[in-house]
Amino acid sequence: MASRSLTEMSKFLSYVLRHAPGSIGVVLDSNGWAEIDQLLERCRAHGKPISRETLETIVATSAKQRYAISEDGRRVRANQGHSIEVDLGYMPVDPPEVLFHGTVTSSVDAIRAGGLQKMNRHHVHLSADIETARHVGMRRGKPVVLRIAAGRMHRDGHVFFRSDNGVWLTESVPQDYIEW
Repeated sequence: MASRSLTEMSKFLSYVLRHAPGSIGVVLDSNGWAEIDQLLERCRAHGKPISRETLETIVATSAKQRYAISEDGRRVRANQGHSIEVDLGYMPVDPPEVLFHGTVTSSVDAIRAGGLQKMNRHHVHLSADIETARHVGMRRGKPVVLRIAAGRMHRDGHVFFRSDNGVWLTESVPQDYIEW
């Protein structure tokens, strides 16, 4: 299957599993899992046929490891980035001293004024390395990479989680912890 087609299907799955499962009649459990058989059937019914093999290819080859299939092979979910209420079951972990956040120049003024906010997501997403943060920022324009004093934040009482695909998550990043 062409990589463009896989990318389009991955974006569709991201939309459904992270933001709008009801748009095709899929029901997620409280932890964000969708029954694969139901998901594939509802995708077909809405003109987006995806085979089990294609779904598994998308999960296995996603550069950002956006999805996970349950151990029993019956369910799939997005690893993070939800705008709907789900409990991914991540446990708090100690972050490294420094993490990074990729954004675009048009967001800099708002970040300077109010820090990093989760907006319509469950958490602010942070990266362990500059290159990943730069890549994230490039999706919507000229990237700006912010250095986050995550260790100091943690010592000051902020909670961090790490998703299954290595993305660091926290509720917000106040201005005092952002290094420009």
